[in-house]
Amino acid sequence: MGDEKTFTITELAREFDITPRAIRFYEDEGLLTPARAGRTRVYSKADRTRLKLTLRGKRLGLSLAEIRELIEMYGGVHDSVPQLQRFLGVLATRRAALEQQRLDIQAVLLEIDMLEQQCHALLGKNVEGAEAAREELEKHINSSSDA
Repeated sequence: MGDEKTFTITELAREFDITPRAIRFYEDEGLLTPARAGRTRVYSKADRTRLKLTLRGKRLGLSLAEIRELIEMYGGVHDSVPQLQRFLGVLATRRAALEQQRLDIQAVLLEIDMLEQQCHALLGKNVEGAEAAREELEKHINSSSDA
């Protein structure tokens, strides 16, 4: 290791606000490969970078397999075009999934709005308003199932 800056598991856990157990899990998954000094794990700057990339990938919602693939692509290779193209593909897939989730959430929120209207109308003894809300909800559900 020489004069290269190293880190302990406690230092990395504190820096990234995660538990040492999480770091050991990423090590078990092959994302980190610390050296050993007796029983102590010694993490290099490269391990720290891999941990940072792993946590960023998790924040983006990537699987550990996707994160591992992307990290391994950068292992000393200087031609980054294939890596960047693969990363763009992963990002596009993740974006599409999130956009679909957003549409699903919007649809559920609309249904909740309609159900709330119906409940408020029923609580206010407004039978006509409750019926209108029920019909609107039914129309929405039917149009959603047709899509």
